Amino acid sequence: MLFEDLSLSKSIQKAVFEQGYTNPTPIQEQSIPLVLSGRDLIGCAQTGTGKTAAFAIPIIHQLHRIVGSSKKAKQIRALVVTPTRELAVQIGQSFDTYGKYTNLTQLTIFGGVSQNPQVDTLRNGVDILVATPGRLLDLHKQGFIDLDHLHTLVLDEADQMLDMGFVNDVKKIVKLTPKNRQTLFFSATMPIAIRELAEMFLTDPATVTVSPISSTAENVEQRVYFVEKTEKRNLLYHLIKNENLSDVLVFSRTKHGADNVVKALRKNNIAAEAIHGDKSQNARQRVLDAFKNKEVGVLVATDIAARGIDIDQLPFVINFDLPNIPETYVHRIGRTGRAGNGGIAISFCSKDEHAYWKDIQKLIKVDVKTVNDHPYPWHSGSPETAPAAAQKNSNRSGGAHKSRKSEVSKQNKKRWY
Repeated sequence: MLFEDLSLSKSIQKAVFEQGYTNPTPIQEQSIPLVLSGRDLIGCAQTGTGKTAAFAIPIIHQLHRIVGSSKKAKQIRALVVTPTRELAVQIGQSFDTYGKYTNLTQLTIFGGVSQNPQVDTLRNGVDILVATPGRLLDLHKQGFIDLDHLHTLVLDEADQMLDMGFVNDVKKIVKLTPKNRQTLFFSATMPIAIRELAEMFLTDPATVTVSPISSTAENVEQRVYFVEKTEKRNLLYHLIKNENLSDVLVFSRTKHGADNVVKALRKNNIAAEAIHGDKSQNARQRVLDAFKNKEVGVLVATDIAARGIDIDQLPFVINFDLPNIPETYVHRIGRTGRAGNGGIAISFCSKDEHAYWKDIQKLIKVDVKTVNDHPYPWHSGSPETAPAAAQKNSNRSGGAHKSRKSEVSKQNKKRWY
């Protein structure tokens, strides 16, 4: 199928063509006709499959027909709610790109910055609003946002909003919208809790699922290194230096851990930056821009912050800490191998994370290559003989056990970090 077969307006087709899009991705091919027909929709597809365009393009088409060349005051007719500031910015840019030849206007709002410019734009009127939950509810409470004329509500990255504790905010937002709205529900994963949430908000929805969540991109080469917990930073530096890695996205479980990895890399003259929720919006955007412009070779991120990272040609993803939720692994490594490009996903597995790795293997059902030829293997035992019970009771925050603190402290003094 071609984009021109989707019955889109010529202005949208022109904008899409300029982006080099010829054939819609599977999630786009299946979702766009359903959205154009007015159906509520549940869309589930892993990252990098084109979910944003799957809802942005048909929304622009619909609103362009409704608004037309009207000179009346603009009213919010489409609302996209998303969990992170970076993702909100990315979605807003997509609406600008696909709607560049229409007279539609969009505004992206989020916290962490002054509300004054956002309020000024709202007063002038916008057609499309992209928002994070907190700032949206705050500005609505102040009387700056009117959702009475809303046509379409999009809840994007619903699984992450649930993980971040936004479920009550989302329920409040839904109550502020007209009952006859069209609701689109997009998520990279679809656990039971998300399905129950969708049932609360959607009416007779169509469901589009592209590639099971257990699947990982075929063009991503996966490797696992079984490494001592205290040697992970040494292994990271070893790989970056000896394999000459650049444009590397490293996942850390915690914000504190991300900062520590960056400090360790910088001590060895590796240009690295961290991105997480404790940094201001301006700081996060500067880091992202520096990484995209190849001014920084290594970006260390938490899962929440990484949801807003959209880079088509990202060659390397490294799981410095393994996630304790198997589906998160799929989402992480989906950051590479996008848009038809190849990629390499590397995972570090310490003894206390072995249970997590076994759960990941059960989910993805892929024979991941084990790399044994490295300087920092497990000191004793093997992955096959690791005590599962001890792993399952391990500290999920990644901290060392109290009994090992003094030993680890002594070791750290001797290391490069």
